[in-house]
Amino acid sequence: MMSKEQIKQWIKEKNMQSVDDVQSALKDLFAETIQEMLEVEMESSLGYAKHDMKNKRTTNSRIGYSKKSSEHGEEDM
Repeated sequence: MMSKEQIKQWIKEKNMQSVDDVQSALKDLFAETIQEMLEVEMESSLGYAKHDMKNKRTTNSRIGYSKKSSEHGEEDM
């Protein structure tokens, strides 16, 4: 959890001047967080880390990635 002072500092560091700037930064932050969560879920489900073919013990595999979009922006998945 960030304190009010930390949030103010973050806004200042990112040179945010408007509500749209803040919303854009939050979209980026949430997109990165969700992407990381999905990657961890994939590793857990498949039982091996990305690019770790040495420890792969399943016929399931990652197919690749493509652009996906949602109300929170567009991401490579």
